[in-house]
Amino acid sequence: MFGRLAAQRLNEIRTAFRRTTQASRSFSTALNYHIDTPDNNPDLPWEFNDANKEKVKEILSFYPSNYKQSAVIPLLDLAQQQNGGWLPVSAMNAVAKVIEVAPIRVYEVATFYTMFNRTKVGKYHLLVCGTTPCMIRGSRGIEEAILKHLGVKRNEVTKDGLFSVGEMECMANIKKKDARILK
Repeated sequence: MFGRLAAQRLNEIRTAFRRTTQASRSFSTALNYHIDTPDNNPDLPWEFNDANKEKVKEILSFYPSNYKQSAVIPLLDLAQQQNGGWLPVSAMNAVAKVIEVAPIRVYEVATFYTMFNRTKVGKYHLLVCGTTPCMIRGSRGIEEAILKHLGVKRNEVTKDGLFSVGEMECMANIKKKDARILK
């Protein structure tokens, strides 16, 4: 009986992975690199506004002058807030200039953390876990339902600018009672 249950579960897992198309798997890595667009390229001017320039000074004051690069995450967060929830490459370049590092050092941080959005996002940015355990538990089905309902693809924004859907890594365990909310 145990063998039959194990075989049945293995088939369910295989089916879940087969449903994940090659396009959706390859699309999840699409934001690991930058492609210039008219609204996101290094030639566009970007700088912190006056209020945020004061916040930049405050953030930098928490770090010794020879460790300015340690402020990369709070500065990226500030830049993202100023820019409507996403980080254009010119904002990342501005952060690199402030902390006096090569831009690649800032890009490395911005591409590693899923809290940084490098394309435009909606007012409500929905994130679905893309890890294997969550895929086995049905995260791809949840994502497909959301995308179908909104009429967008992953990392696209709805025409009204309200919603976008992205993928992130582990969101931690959701208790069974909380999972009912997702149904």
